[in-house]
Formats: sequence, structure tokens, C-alpha cells
Amino acid sequence: MNNNDHFLRISPTENKRSHHLGQFILQLRRLERSPRSFGNAGTLTPSEIHTIDAIGNEGSVLMSELALRLGITKGAVTQIVDRLESKALAIRSPHPTDSRSVFVSLTEKGQEAFRVHEEIHVSFYQELRSTFSEEEIDIFERCLMKLTEAMKR
Repeated sequence: MNNNDHFLRISPTENKRSHHLGQFILQLRRLERSPRSFGNAGTLTPSEIHTIDAIGNEGSVLMSELALRLGITKGAVTQIVDRLESKALAIRSPHPTDSRSVFVSLTEKGQEAFRVHEEIHVSFYQELRSTFSEEEIDIFERCLMKLTEAMKR
């Protein structure tokens, strides 16, 4: 018997759980690739709406801070903000005292996309609350935190 054989033998229950987790991850990936409509803001890609969400209600955010929040490069943020500007959802403005820094803020149309996105989150959470008990939601949230930590490793 090979030393790695014990990794290949999993119980039917473990196999079923692994399958469910795989299906969940595939569903998340599908959602992350699918553009959605956000009111008058129109159809936005997940990266665009996540950027809008990261700017949020703060008024304006430094481009470098936005890159940190999203966990992507400044170049990637620049490309996304270019698209948001072309859709009249965001606008860049120079920093008043640092010529190397640039602020990005949401236009009125961008703020509407932010609000619609928030409403989608609230609606989804309400749907969960109608499906699960408080105890199940607490367990689910703890499991999500642990899953997120495990995925970071």
C-alpha cells in the first residue's frame, strides 16, 4: 500500500460533502462571471460593482486605497475606474495637495448602483432569514468565516 492511499479513500459522507462544497464554489464562480443589471446604472460586471461597493458612501477614496480594499493592483483599479467613468458611474479628481494622488468618487448614477447592490444584499439576507432559523444562520455565518479563513491559507 502506498503512503498516499489513505488520501484517496474517503467515506461516502465525506464524498457527498466535498461534492456540495464543490458545487457551492462553482456557483460562486458563475455568479462572479455574470454581469447583472443595477437599476439605471445598467449592466455591470462583478468587478465593476465590487469597485462601486468599495467606494461606497464615503464620498471619495484614493485610488491607492481602493486597490488595497479590493486586493488588486493599482493598474487593475485604473482599468476598472476607466470603465466606470465611461459609463458615467465614477469620476476621478486630483488630490488638492499631492499631485501623485487621485481621488475617485461615485456620480449620482454610481450611487444608485451602490444602493441597488445594497438592496440585493438585504433582499438575499431576508431570504436566508425566511429559510433558516436564527441558530442555523449563526452556524452558517460561523462556518463561512471558518471557510474563508481556510481558503486564505
